[in-house]
Amino acid sequence: MAQGQGLSFFERYLSLWVALCILAGIGVGWLFPAVPELLRRAEVAQVSIPVAILIWLMIYPMMVQIDFSRVAEATKRPKALALTLTVNWAIKPFTMAGFAALFLLFFFRAWIPEDLARAYYAGAVLLGAAPCTAMVFVWSYLSGGDPAYTLVQVAVNDLVLILLFAPIVKGLLGLSHIHVPYLTVLLSVVLYVVVPLSLGYTSRRWLLAKKGEAWFERVFLKRLRPVTVGGLLLTLILLFSYQGERIIANPTHIFLIAIPLVIQTFFIFALSYGAAWLLRLPHPVAAPAAQIGASNFFELAVAVAISLFGLGSGAALATVVGVLVEVPVMLTLVAIANRTRPWFHGGRPRKVPAAERR
Repeated sequence: MAQGQGLSFFERYLSLWVALCILAGIGVGWLFPAVPELLRRAEVAQVSIPVAILIWLMIYPMMVQIDFSRVAEATKRPKALALTLTVNWAIKPFTMAGFAALFLLFFFRAWIPEDLARAYYAGAVLLGAAPCTAMVFVWSYLSGGDPAYTLVQVAVNDLVLILLFAPIVKGLLGLSHIHVPYLTVLLSVVLYVVVPLSLGYTSRRWLLAKKGEAWFERVFLKRLRPVTVGGLLLTLILLFSYQGERIIANPTHIFLIAIPLVIQTFFIFALSYGAAWLLRLPHPVAAPAAQIGASNFFELAVAVAISLFGLGSGAALATVVGVLVEVPVMLTLVAIANRTRPWFHGGRPRKVPAAERR
């Protein structure tokens, strides 16, 4: 997607396929509830193995581009790291709590009972305290992000998450104790980062040795481009099928919960992206720096919501709504990042492909 030549049929009409896949997922979950129930059995520590496999498909094209000789170089550019750490841990959890309280506890009090609104608020807080681990590789890839720097950003944020997630959630929710499912965190990092990174590193070395750099750049990477889009569309069907019945049964609350979550996502992206522009960061670093805060580590948020409040709780539902809105909203932000590439230091005006403009 970073290069606009020879767009496939799916890439050319990506926004249409996203909408159709969302509807297809809802339909599968509603009409055939046995299908998502069967898929749910393939979970370990709240981490879905089918989703993990699809995420491998999505992020492998970025992982295979990582030149490990540049990872150490990336760590020597601290501006973007300082930016993403400041936004993710000093700002994002608190703005999420603010937007959720304003909308769910105040603006929507005529439509949502107070006890349920507080449960939804708790779920939103859990999302806000967990910046993205896996999907940011997809958003970075689609917006032409620097693979090595994206890896460094994700790794550093994961380390900070282990230290700060529990204290922030306890403070914002007034809880005396919170159990962080570290097995979920560890397994997610292994499945979503370590495994595809290992596959990418191994195959990159083998292909470069066998076929050479010219073939790798011009042929192999071009053939990989539809893999990310295909994995993304299949993931949409899977995620929405999990909640098809709940969406059909209670669309009003789903919509109301989504409003502060969407506003928060756009706000954090605008804040980070604008700060990156002011700091004169190059676009391949600025885009993923903004995207990692805008998206969420939803596996962790869902797992904690279930462990604290129960599977059928309002908090668990709110975290699931976070999952549902993430892909469509983040694709919009990817399109914004691609359109605004020439605004950035070192950015070059380019013809933006039709699939990226949607």
